[in-house]
Amino acid sequence: MNNTVNGDLPDVNGDVQRAEHSLTGDTGRPHVVVIGAGFAGLDVAKELTDTECDVTLVDRNNYHKFQPLLYEVAMAGLEPDDIAHNVRHIFQDADNVTFRLGTVCGIDADGQRVEIRGSDPIAYDYLVMAAGAVSNDFGIDGVKEHGFPLKNVPDAVSLRNHVLRQFERYDRNPNAVEEGALNFVIVGGGPTGVEMAGALVELFDTLNEDFQSFDTREVARCILLEMEDHLLPPYEPSLRQYTRKVLERRGVEVRTGTVVDRVTEKAVMLKDGTRIPTQTLVWAAGVQASPVAGFVDAAHARDGRLIVNPDLSVADRPNVFAVGDMAAMKDEEDSDSFYPQLAQVAMQSGRHAARQILNRIRERETEAFSYTDLGQMATIGRNAAVAELPGGIKLKGFLAWVIWVFIHIAKLVGFRNRLSAFINWGYNYFTYSRSARLILDMVPIDDDIPLEVEEVDQKIRQRLKEVEA
Repeated sequence: MNNTVNGDLPDVNGDVQRAEHSLTGDTGRPHVVVIGAGFAGLDVAKELTDTECDVTLVDRNNYHKFQPLLYEVAMAGLEPDDIAHNVRHIFQDADNVTFRLGTVCGIDADGQRVEIRGSDPIAYDYLVMAAGAVSNDFGIDGVKEHGFPLKNVPDAVSLRNHVLRQFERYDRNPNAVEEGALNFVIVGGGPTGVEMAGALVELFDTLNEDFQSFDTREVARCILLEMEDHLLPPYEPSLRQYTRKVLERRGVEVRTGTVVDRVTEKAVMLKDGTRIPTQTLVWAAGVQASPVAGFVDAAHARDGRLIVNPDLSVADRPNVFAVGDMAAMKDEEDSDSFYPQLAQVAMQSGRHAARQILNRIRERETEAFSYTDLGQMATIGRNAAVAELPGGIKLKGFLAWVIWVFIHIAKLVGFRNRLSAFINWGYNYFTYSRSARLILDMVPIDDDIPLEVEEVDQKIRQRLKEVEA
């Protein structure tokens, strides 16, 4: 999609809007606009802090979220503010970095401006595309309408609300609950799906202490579906086998070599004709580049990522860089494939793009991106994880789990977040509990019709009048 506008940008009323920054910035210094405050965007801004340019970081949320732990929020292990940190606070001491809350609705790459919904456009000298990824439903009918994605904090809270409410409905009237109400289906056997499944069966155990009228472990099912013949496809075979063994021992129904055909409101239909009744489908089967990538008139890969040069500049757009999940970066060891969409790739590419922008500003030659593989890890649940570390080190079990926990705590942004996550995980570990079991919306348990606060207040006032009468 090309969103090119020549000259000044007209607003919705036809009046001319002036770009907020001149093309050299209000300070006379080069102006860098970074779209997205995820891992990649955050590292771009950090690398450019206190340098000879001005930086504007744009995101539709005022916080940076720690994506790998979203599932912990969804499964009541952590609270949202344990894994999210205010962006303005992160850069409050950076004199050359400002934050803009807003939704990008267009990019004029020829005029070098970013359009923000409801705000003035922002001019740039250099643009960094770091808006991340969204769920990829691969065109499967019903996934978008009936599935639960897990890409942001509201997704995680929404899923938590839904899961907890399903148990409340069952407790209220088991005979009235529809078939499959407590069947929880997770599609995707990569790290996200595996970690989600392990946490979900732990939540079953915790909820069993909350509900006295039934055994949650007897009535609830966790079903993990994977298209490949094994879980964790990128991992070494022995670690895959260990992962499956642990999950199945803990009560997860693992089905590999399984392809989803379509999804309805009440069931998941498989290619082999199997029907799995469920009201909860968690989609962890893959991602694609954020639609924001489509605003740049340039070459794209099949999954929407922007094709980049070795220095991470976008093909035919030398002052536009793409990083992280938005960049199709050629793998040095396999020229026919791109680097995976992982957090460590995002962070390394973000820092590299920032350094290349500085090279341009300083009139130096840019350098090709070289990715350093730091290994990969996945937790399966309490006391169990798998890890492939540099040097060919492979770990599984308790030691891998301890390493996983401390690495993830260390990677959280902000001391308060690290301390809070450590305390909550410690509490959960020693109490065999998942403590964040709050339903945080206003959907009534009986009819699922959302009520506004004013509507609820009106009903209460009416009832009080009836009582007084």
